[in-house]
Amino acid sequence: MSMTLESLQAQVLRLPPADRAKLLDRLIASLDVDAEAEAAWDDLADRREGELQAGTVEAVPLDVAIARLEARFPG
Repeated sequence: MSMTLESLQAQVLRLPPADRAKLLDRLIASLDVDAEAEAAWDDLADRREGELQAGTVEAVPLDVAIARLEARFPG
């Protein structure tokens, strides 16, 4: 049986919000074509989090980080 996009959408919209959010996450993940790059970003995020927790680096306040980025990339 073939399901149309419209009927599938109607079924999805009847799901509870939490289930729709999970489905959305899975759909977006299915569009990520470079799993290796995603894994590298995940590893980097994990390392940075570990550095923060270990106290080997200090967090930068958001306004300072934005100011640094604006100075580095004007316009």
